This record gives sequence, C-alpha cells and structure tokens, in this order.
Amino acid sequence: MATFDFGGMMEEVVKDDEFPLQRAREVLKNEVVAVIGYGVQGPGQALNMRDNGIRVIVGQRTGGKSWQRAMDDGFVPGETLFSPEEAARRATVVQYLLSDAGQVAMWPKIKACLTEANTLYFSHGFSIVYKDQTGIIPPPNVDVVLVAPKGSGRTVRTNFLNGSGINASFAVFQDYTGKAREKTLALGIAIGSGYLFPTTFEREVVSDLTGERGILMGALAGVMEAQYTLLRKHGHTPSEAFNETVEELTQSLIGLVGEKGMDWMFANCSTTAQRGALDWAPRFRDAVAPVFDELYQRVTSGQETRRVLEANSTPDYREKLDRELAAMHNSEMWRAGAAVRSLRPENRK
Repeated sequence: MATFDFGGMMEEVVKDDEFPLQRAREVLKNEVVAVIGYGVQGPGQALNMRDNGIRVIVGQRTGGKSWQRAMDDGFVPGETLFSPEEAARRATVVQYLLSDAGQVAMWPKIKACLTEANTLYFSHGFSIVYKDQTGIIPPPNVDVVLVAPKGSGRTVRTNFLNGSGINASFAVFQDYTGKAREKTLALGIAIGSGYLFPTTFEREVVSDLTGERGILMGALAGVMEAQYTLLRKHGHTPSEAFNETVEELTQSLIGLVGEKGMDWMFANCSTTAQRGALDWAPRFRDAVAPVFDELYQRVTSGQETRRVLEANSTPDYREKLDRELAAMHNSEMWRAGAAVRSLRPENRK
C-alpha cells in the first residue's frame, strides 16, 4: 500500500501494480463468485472478473431483460446463470448488486443461502449502514466487505476494455475469516480497479449519496437547465444555448479538468474567460453551500434513504420513473442536445 499526498493530507492507496492481477487470481483461485443482479453494476463487474480468469456465475430473475442480457453476454442457464437463490447457494463470494430496494426485498432469501466463511460483498454501503430501514443484518459467521467503483456500471466495463481501469473504494465491515481484507483487494483488482482507497461503509454511502444528488448528477442537471432556460428566455437559439451550456463542457472543457485539474483548464482558456470564472466561482459556491448543507444533513439523518426505499418499492415505480425520464428526454433542452450530437463529425460518417 502506497501513501500519497492528497492536497496536504496523506492517504493510503492500493495500486494494481502493488496488488497485481496474478496475486488476485491466487487469492480467489478456490472461490466461486456469484453476481446477484445483472442490472447496473452487475454486468461490468461480472464480465471484467470473467475476463480476468475468475470463476463467475450470475444470479438473476428469469425471463426479464436482464436475464436475456446475461445470456447475450455468454452466461449459460444451468451452468453459469441461475436464479439469485441458486447462484448464492453455489457461491463462496456473493456480490449483492441488486438495487437498494431490490436488496431489501430479496434479503431473506439470500441470507438463507449464506454459509459459514462465505463473503458477502456490496458496492454500496446503503443496506448495511441504514439497517434500521433495510433490515439487512448479515449473519456473524461471514465476511462482509465492500468495493465501490467510482463510476457507472457502464464505465466499469468500458474503462476496463480500454485499459484505463476505474478508481474504487474498499472497506471491511465484518472479518470472520481473518482474510477479508486480502480478499476484498483481490476482488477490487479483479473487477478492473486502477487503484483502491480505503473507506468505511458509512463514509462511502454518505459521500456517494451526496455526490449523486450533488455535483455528479442532481446539481449538474439543475444548473444546466437553469443556464439553458436563461439563454433561451433572452432570445438565444436552442443550438446556441445548448452548445454554451452542455456541449462545450462535455466535449472540451471537462477533458482538460480530468487531465490536469481545474486550474489547468482555466489556464488554457481565454483571459476573458479566466477573469469571469475566477470572479463568479465564489458566488456560485456561496449560493449553493446552504443547499449542500441541507443535502448532507438529509443524507446523514436517513431521510434520503427513506425516500429512496419508499419511492422505489411501490408497484408502479418503473412506470413513474419512465415518465420522469421521458419528460427530461422530451424537453426542448435535451431534444436540442440530440440534434447537436447528431452534428458531431463522428456521427455524420
């Protein structure tokens, strides 16, 4: 484990050259890893492990789109593709990758399949930390661990395929066998992590829920809509408003931030843009700080998790979600976005 200076604070990280794939294979050579749930995180993690030589089976409800997707990806019913319960019974490592609400609903059946010295693996601290709401309390004779990729399930796979990997956090909640940490690191490397950094289940879920509702998704969508609407109100065309709000960010500037940081992006823009950004960044920061304070309080108090479980457990949840996403898809802003994307050179070939 290497120590790095993160902005003046020393933290430890585990890089893939310090815990190489061959070592991960050795640690996991006698394990059968069951990926329970083939929706968001399941496909990327399952396929990466399979490509890395780990014995992987999938547990998924039969007959649905995810079952068919697993078959399309080469998992064979009765051989490497089973019901969630059957996969859990056959496994020594149970990767519990259903949605948070799905984990609650399935838990009694999965818990009954766990045997002594199994490893119960999560990619989110939600179910364990908010056990008063979820009812998920693991038996005492299993290891309980976490590897949380810092990206979408799709990115877990695409980054693996292009050789870049994806950062992930890891934690051990319960170490029954005395080998939980090594197995956790091996699983993290096996799913394609470029490096892993330690956390706890609680820190992971609080930072993750805050990030998703904040800058990664909720805040980003909100400020984009606000700027687009402002420009349109003052007579700018949909194309101009979208380009100045989204396209330039995603196709140019965010890449510079990812390459060397925000200061480097500023340094590679015009002096007019630099001056404006430096003057206005503190105003936006101060304006949204109270919203972030409220968000963090709602996450730590359990209000946000309660909202998720209540909303996602209703019988018509999927229909409601589809309507909400359709409203976004059909808005002028994102219809303009579809038109702008179609004009990119790579999409006109």
